[in-house]
Amino acid sequence: MTGATGASIHASAVLVGKRAVLIRGPSGSGKSRLAFDLVLAGRAGQVAPAVLVGDDRVHVAAKEGVLTVRPAPALAGLIEIRGLGIRRCEFADEAVVGLVVDLDAEDAERLPAPEALSARIDGISIPRIPVGHGFDGLPLVVAALSLSANSSSPQPSADWRKGIGNHINPTIATE
Repeated sequence: MTGATGASIHASAVLVGKRAVLIRGPSGSGKSRLAFDLVLAGRAGQVAPAVLVGDDRVHVAAKEGVLTVRPAPALAGLIEIRGLGIRRCEFADEAVVGLVVDLDAEDAERLPAPEALSARIDGISIPRIPVGHGFDGLPLVVAALSLSANSSSPQPSADWRKGIGNHINPTIATE
């Protein structure tokens, strides 16, 4: 930890509504692009209003049972837009992380295992979306935020399959 600001990690974060989306991945995987796309999706009404927390480097810390994220002070309000360079934009000083997106995730699958849909950071379990190399994470994030927006829990209910084509038998491949 680095004092009150928490551990510095290579990631981007966007506050969407009341919770932040923490975007992790290797250099060049599209963290800045997804962050900017989420801000634009918020402006277009596809998701709740969205504002950058930080791009490229953020600080995370466990506080009172939640994970918070803050921009790195030297990068606060700055975002890289490929082809345009570094731009200044509105940003949030701090947010509670509600979703982790891992770009270029090795465990990304069409139907991910339940354990792949959760990340543990500083002892706190947070819903997670693993995105495979070369895939656009925005539709997955919009779907996750939209489908959980009407729910009081970010985790799917025991009968979550009923909302995905209730005419499909989830065991059809094994019958």
